[in-house]
Amino acid sequence: MAAKKFTKRKASDPSRGTPDGASKPNIQIGTEDDEAPDFPRGGGGVLSRVEVEQARTEAEAEFETEERTRENLGKRKRPRKTSFEDDDLGSLFGEGFAGKLPRLANKITIKNVLPGMKMLGVISEVNPKDLVVSLPGGLRGYVRAEEASDLLAENKLNEISSNKTARQRKNEASSGTLLSVFIVGQLVPCIVLDVEHHDGKEKKRILLSLRLSLLQKGLTLDLVQEGMVINANVKSIEDHGYILHLGSSSFSGFLPRSDGNEKGDNSIGKGQLLQVVVSNVDKVRKVVSFKPSLNYLCINLTKEYRGLSVDLLFPGMLVEAHLKSVLANGVLVSFLTYFTGTVDIFNLENLFLKSSWKDMYHIGMRVRARILFIDPITRAVGLTMNPHLLQGHLPPSHVRAGDVYEDARIIRIDGRSGLLLEVSSSPIHTPAYVKTSDATDEEGFKLETKFKEGNVVRVRVLDFRQMEGLAICAVKASAFEESYFTHADVKPGMVVRGKVIKIEVDAAVIQFLGGLKALCPLQHMSEHSLAKPPKKFKVGVDLVFRVLGGKSKRITVTHKRTLVKSKLSIVASYIDATEGMVTHGWIAKIEKHGCLVRFYNGVQGFTHISELGINQSEIDSCYHVGQVVKCRILSANPASRRINLSFKMSSERRIMVDIPELGSIVSGVVGQLSPSAIIVHVNGKSDLKGTIAMEHLADHLSHGSRLKALIKPGYEFKKLLVLDKDSKRMLLSAKRSLISSADQIPSDISQVQSGSVIHGYICNVIENGCFVRYLGHMTGFASKKNALDDHGGSVTECFCIGQSVRSHVLEVNAESRRVKVSLKQSSCYSSDASFMEEYFHMEDEIAMLQQSEPEGSDMKWMDSFVVGSMVEAEVQGLKEFGVVVSFKKYPDLVGFITNYQLDGNNVGVGSTVKALVIDISKVDNIVDLSLKHSLIEEYQRKAFGHSRSKKRPRGLGKDVIFGDTVNAVVELIKDNYLVLSLPEHGHAIGYALSSDYNTQKFSRKKYVEGARVVATIGMLPSPPSGRLLLLLKSLSEQVKCSSSKKDRKRTLLSVGSIVGAEITDIRASEILTKFSLGLHGRIYITEVCDHDDHQPFDLNPFSKFRIGQTLMAKIIAKASKPKDTAKSYTWELSVRPSVLSGKVETSDENSREDFDFSNGQHVIGYVINVGDEWARLAISRLVKGDLFVLDTSTDPSELQEFQKRFRPGQPLSCYILSINKDKRRLRLGLTDVVRQLDDKRGGSDMNQDLFGRIREGDIIGGKITEVLPGVGGLVIQISPHVFGKVHFTEVTDSWVSNPIDGYSKGQFVRCRVLEVGRSANGAFYVDLSLRDSFINSQAINLGGGTVDLSSSKRFTKSDDLYPNMEVKGYVKVVTEKGCFITLSRKIDARILLSNLSDEYIEAPEKGFPVGKLVHGRVLSVEPLSKRVDVSLRTKLPRVTPDINIIDMQSFKAGNIISGKIRRVEPYGLFITIDHTNTVGLCHVSEVPDEHRDSLEARYCAGEKVMAKILKINVEQGRVSLGMKTSCLGGHHTITPKANGIGKKIADNAAANDVSNIFMEKNGSMTADEVAVDDNVTNDLLIPSQIKSRASVLPLEVTFDDEELGLGHQVVDFDDSGITKTVAESCAAEKRRLKRKAKVERELQIKAAEDKLLNEDAAPTSVDDFEKLVRSSPNSSYLWIKYMAFMLSLRDVPKARSVAERALATINMRVEGEKLNVWIAYLNLENEYGIPRKEAVEKIFERACQSCDSKKLHLALLGTYERTGQQELANELLNGMTKKFRTSCKVWLRYIETLLKQGKGEAQAVVNRAILSLGQWKHIKFISQAAMLEFKHGLPDRGRSMFEKILRTYPKRIDLWNVYLDHEIRLKDQELIRALFERATSLSLPPKKMKSLFKKYLCYEKSCGDEERVEYVKRKAMEYVESATGP
Repeated sequence: MAAKKFTKRKASDPSRGTPDGASKPNIQIGTEDDEAPDFPRGGGGVLSRVEVEQARTEAEAEFETEERTRENLGKRKRPRKTSFEDDDLGSLFGEGFAGKLPRLANKITIKNVLPGMKMLGVISEVNPKDLVVSLPGGLRGYVRAEEASDLLAENKLNEISSNKTARQRKNEASSGTLLSVFIVGQLVPCIVLDVEHHDGKEKKRILLSLRLSLLQKGLTLDLVQEGMVINANVKSIEDHGYILHLGSSSFSGFLPRSDGNEKGDNSIGKGQLLQVVVSNVDKVRKVVSFKPSLNYLCINLTKEYRGLSVDLLFPGMLVEAHLKSVLANGVLVSFLTYFTGTVDIFNLENLFLKSSWKDMYHIGMRVRARILFIDPITRAVGLTMNPHLLQGHLPPSHVRAGDVYEDARIIRIDGRSGLLLEVSSSPIHTPAYVKTSDATDEEGFKLETKFKEGNVVRVRVLDFRQMEGLAICAVKASAFEESYFTHADVKPGMVVRGKVIKIEVDAAVIQFLGGLKALCPLQHMSEHSLAKPPKKFKVGVDLVFRVLGGKSKRITVTHKRTLVKSKLSIVASYIDATEGMVTHGWIAKIEKHGCLVRFYNGVQGFTHISELGINQSEIDSCYHVGQVVKCRILSANPASRRINLSFKMSSERRIMVDIPELGSIVSGVVGQLSPSAIIVHVNGKSDLKGTIAMEHLADHLSHGSRLKALIKPGYEFKKLLVLDKDSKRMLLSAKRSLISSADQIPSDISQVQSGSVIHGYICNVIENGCFVRYLGHMTGFASKKNALDDHGGSVTECFCIGQSVRSHVLEVNAESRRVKVSLKQSSCYSSDASFMEEYFHMEDEIAMLQQSEPEGSDMKWMDSFVVGSMVEAEVQGLKEFGVVVSFKKYPDLVGFITNYQLDGNNVGVGSTVKALVIDISKVDNIVDLSLKHSLIEEYQRKAFGHSRSKKRPRGLGKDVIFGDTVNAVVELIKDNYLVLSLPEHGHAIGYALSSDYNTQKFSRKKYVEGARVVATIGMLPSPPSGRLLLLLKSLSEQVKCSSSKKDRKRTLLSVGSIVGAEITDIRASEILTKFSLGLHGRIYITEVCDHDDHQPFDLNPFSKFRIGQTLMAKIIAKASKPKDTAKSYTWELSVRPSVLSGKVETSDENSREDFDFSNGQHVIGYVINVGDEWARLAISRLVKGDLFVLDTSTDPSELQEFQKRFRPGQPLSCYILSINKDKRRLRLGLTDVVRQLDDKRGGSDMNQDLFGRIREGDIIGGKITEVLPGVGGLVIQISPHVFGKVHFTEVTDSWVSNPIDGYSKGQFVRCRVLEVGRSANGAFYVDLSLRDSFINSQAINLGGGTVDLSSSKRFTKSDDLYPNMEVKGYVKVVTEKGCFITLSRKIDARILLSNLSDEYIEAPEKGFPVGKLVHGRVLSVEPLSKRVDVSLRTKLPRVTPDINIIDMQSFKAGNIISGKIRRVEPYGLFITIDHTNTVGLCHVSEVPDEHRDSLEARYCAGEKVMAKILKINVEQGRVSLGMKTSCLGGHHTITPKANGIGKKIADNAAANDVSNIFMEKNGSMTADEVAVDDNVTNDLLIPSQIKSRASVLPLEVTFDDEELGLGHQVVDFDDSGITKTVAESCAAEKRRLKRKAKVERELQIKAAEDKLLNEDAAPTSVDDFEKLVRSSPNSSYLWIKYMAFMLSLRDVPKARSVAERALATINMRVEGEKLNVWIAYLNLENEYGIPRKEAVEKIFERACQSCDSKKLHLALLGTYERTGQQELANELLNGMTKKFRTSCKVWLRYIETLLKQGKGEAQAVVNRAILSLGQWKHIKFISQAAMLEFKHGLPDRGRSMFEKILRTYPKRIDLWNVYLDHEIRLKDQELIRALFERATSLSLPPKKMKSLFKKYLCYEKSCGDEERVEYVKRKAMEYVESATGP
């Protein structure tokens, strides 16, 4: 039974793949426990020979019994199965089969695919997120992006672990990597990860992986041998080859570039998968070298090598095999000595095998095969002998799914399995296979009776197996009844029949013939809205559908009856939508103003409420989403993807006889002008209207807009062509090219003939090509390759909508109604002069229209000027490009003579010349003249006595014939044409256009005057133009005009010129104009009107202008070349009255206007754009301003509507808040807001912005940027860079729980400034309040009454509090000993655990969470420490009076008291007076003189002293004492009164000694809080205490003293046990303090001794430092110490002044000292500068001017790195490598930084550095860079760098030593010893060799054994003997 389970195992067997899966012990070969056998011999088992023989015998007997039983039971129940049926192929037979040979060859099916199998596949699809792989047997697998390679998986993990945002991960996702690494058709080895089941059904999905770590899991470096075939990923590309990843991180590979095939090398990219052959294995370096191979699939035979096992077989290996047996459906072969595999019949070398194919193969036959799949569990191997796969590429595919072939020939009949056919595909025939189920529709038939070999049958291709090159076909009749679809065949609007195969809640899955699936959404299952699918949608039902769309291979269909049976036109793209079309659609969305209607393929249109035919209130009742509607297209714009619809089917039907037909010629009178078109009355009928778009006014692109501006209502078009029409309006064209060829333009596809050239116009332009429209809807398409001769150009840049073109018809497809055309100039150039004739005709037409204008000029001068005639003119000016002349009779006329036409003649201003007219521009009133001798002489010769000159134009020779090719000379270059002369034809003057219909937007060829060209006579002179028209032979070459009239006109203009400009467009912030000869200008919004502070400004400055209006403007700046070279030059104009009148001077464009602004200045700005927080305003043409949202209002509702309040072009009255002269930017605020603040407020930096504009009491607007946790409050932004804080108690007036509830991040609020100041650490802060009583304080006294604000009062001073006072607060901190509460933003109070509640509290943090509102009473207020104690107990204990006040009242100045020293400070002693809680201060000046300099050494805490009371301040609770001997004589000692209070004090004396531990530990008493003698300043500030106060937060206190039950007041409890506990605790505390004081005293004595020994004691005051710097002015050490002293006092400005003094004082010759000060100054600004970056840069620029720049750069770099400013450090390093490119130190710092950051750019930087550094620095640089690699980077890279320089300098012993030291540090003994062996084998001098051997010996002594030590000694002796000789 066990043998049976091994021999034939079902795929569903759960034991498959697991050794313990069977219920009984079974014999298994190749289990997971057998991964590393001791003797791997290709399938050997772990059983003994006897056990194997026994298992074979049992298996054979059981197999025979089972076969007989199956035959007896299944003869009548089921038909006999042949060897080709799939059920017999459900298991794989491996190398462990015993006894009989297998009957069948292994074949991959979906049943036997299990995880772990390795297969060879081909990539059929490369998607952004996955790969689709075609597998053997027609299977398909999927590879996710992260499973495509180990490199991609590693990158994915790095991205997830990094801090990149989701948007950055998306931009760097692996999708781009898949598309660049893999290609369709690439053969790849893969491994099965899993086989997923879909919805629990039979269909499965195979998940694959291409990761080499899985494919080559067992591959180790020891197993890699020469000749082995391995798969590898390209990890990186180097100069000489490729670094390969082999699936293991322990070793890597290297593939050198192949010699003589660099082109092939370039095809290999990073990440690609290759199969390579091992050429060498370097186990020391763990590098495997491969033979140069550039194939994805290796074509080298795999050789036998030791250790070969089934785990080391990979798909795609090419092997040599020996035939062992011929099976029923293939052959059995053995290969690589130990392995056996099968080749099925479809993978043999010949696919056209007949029934006698077995005769072709015999046992022992040698064949070549490639491994196709490997099952590591059964050890089954499948191979292929397909000749195409053997060569490393796929079998060709010449058929596609759905194709039908009439003459397929039957080659072989395989019993009941199927038929093998030969399909007559082209260019070669294709093998095909027909399964039995696809052979006929009948049942119970035999293939042999119905089909015969050699018969010809009709087949339909169903699928194609790429791996086998085999087509899967069907010959049954039902396969031809319906269309067979693929994704490419499905078109929107198709009516198809499909079968319902699955029904879900919201959709149904439909399957077409051929297996293609589609989705029918729920709303498209019926005409009505349904909640669930209708009853007729059942699985297996055939229904009729219409395709809605098929984007991204996702097909959607509809079953709506109206759509399926609709006969109307289909709208599947925006191009299909034409005006007047009636079609069906369905409502996608209903809005208040209309309905959104959707059509096929995602096209949608909009129906306005006015076109619905119903009232607005009835829209919801008449229409619903999903309803099918019949609509009429009103207008369509494919470019903007907009369609306007109407549900009204107009009943007004015009008689078609009255409407002209398409292509007919009509006339029209202009009735109305619109911005983009002209409405005309056709044939004089007012009810028949037509539309002429601006693009259809003329063929030439420049004429349309000019004509549009001149045409007025009433103008008559004599000839118009009807392009399209509907019932009401027609689309007309005035293009002469279309009118003249109207009879040749098609309106239907039947009229189009292939090869013809037709006139048309561009109706749409996309990136892939152009759509050319003819008449009606007749459209042709020109792809990009057919539109341009140069495929590198852009179609969108070379063509535009409306452009006239000539199209060459390439292909006409009547079935699909598609026409392919070509727009290439080479095949569509003009054969006549019609385009040129139309150009000059339109020039004359424009001139006539200009003359009809009121301000138009008189055209009588035309009678006196004829081309070719001589005229007299006066020279007006000499320009660098020619001469300007005038004519006496015609002052408005301008003449021009170019330098070329002067022909060397010298003329002066005022002189008179006679010149020849060569060109006339009627539009611009310009006459071009010539003084060339050749032209004038020819004129004179022909004019003298030439009578025939009257009949023919002057200058025209007799031999000029139409169509002749002539040579011409370029005389003049105009914008759009050339003026030519014909020397061989009497110097006749001709004209030629420099562009053609299709090349109007092309970049034109550049001509020069005097150049010779070849042209053809296109038209002889005839009225009205009278010009000789020529056609250039080089029309396909575009002309770039460099000396056109437009350029000359531009140079004639200058700043200050007044021109007449025509408005062509009005935008939000500018008016675009055109003036002169087509020059373009711009009137910026700030140049429209002047502003007067006494008059209101216009809210809409552009309201008085309209398109087409002509106005006078002054040029204020020269034309500048735009960034987009395709656009024309733009001149800056102004129409401001002050500018036009000359009151305001204009400046040249290069001299930017003066930036003369001041803070507080009033300006008018125009809104340009509005963002979320900023609005950009234009103050002038070159000055912009920024308006911050919080500077526009203090009302939160207005701030919330910031973007809606302002619109582009809106003028605003603003004040300047700050100025940035470098960027020429202003910071602005609205006048209404700024007026509420001080007029003098404002500033250019942050400090001024904070303290200049914002003051206490201001009401301002703010934005919440952060809601702090707990009782942190709110952080509010009040300026772009300024933030304030709202304390938890300043949010509301009333005390409520969680006052910040309702406030959120981003919310705008109105707040009041409470305080602006600087904290102890020097940072600025702003305290704000949101309390209504503060913000609305002006409304408090309204109504004549007074509002009581006592309930909302917040205390800011502890003096305002007193015992037994009721207070409220919020819990701030909770500990196990109590909690702190915040009473206000200034005061926190402490509540001991015993005072939290009347009841026992086990967990204070639960009962009193942070933020809880509590109500209590004040217990005590400590005046000195300002500590407040509060109790929440309702029953307070009995409290004795304040003993301090009683004692102090009994004290008098002059009393002698005794006490203990509480604390020793440098400025005095704190003394606790005996029997009281009073602490007094004895200032250092009142200490005996002999002890004054060493207080710490002389006194210690706890010491008993006597002192005299010098001064008492009862209010502040301060006592000043004196200890001088003179003070202690003759006075009495004060004793407390003998009352009850004194007794209690005596009883609790121990407690009194520690009653102020809290105050001692926290340093609450400072020098400015204690009264001292009159001779001592009360404001003395101690630096150490300032630092401690700044660093210790109010909450950083302990409850040590409170654990004893003591406070500032003595509490009388009745519990007698408390006193005992207190006494014991006090005794322990005394002992601890005594030990601590002893240690501190020893330290103090030692410090005092050191101080006495040091004569130069450190300075402690400003005077000390001043003395030192005066004595040593050049010492940077003293100056820097002085700066540090000032910083310790938190006086940053003073520290800066010290630095400036030092720089001015230190002698310039002492450069090093000055450099030290600069570095210290940089560190100061880096720490305290505001803003930091700008402050540091400012100082750095100054320092670089006086000190070594490189040293300063390195110092600043160190500063940035120490402070963690890595971005600034990287930016500085980039600049340093450019500035100091020859500095080795700089490059090394750059490399070190990159390596520390883990960036992979270090090697590239090394290469750059080597190119930049001098050769003499290379050794130093490379060696130190290698050291850095060893320390921070990759040791392998460091080794390669050391090896590189040692190859060049092998005798540099210093390099060897450094190399060895770094290797020794890595502790790789094998590498170290190999390196020592190399070094000691060199031929070096004995001294150097001695050092190497000594180093070698030391290493072996420390890391080796005695044998290695002896070996080194022996080798050293051998060297000595060989060196000394015999």
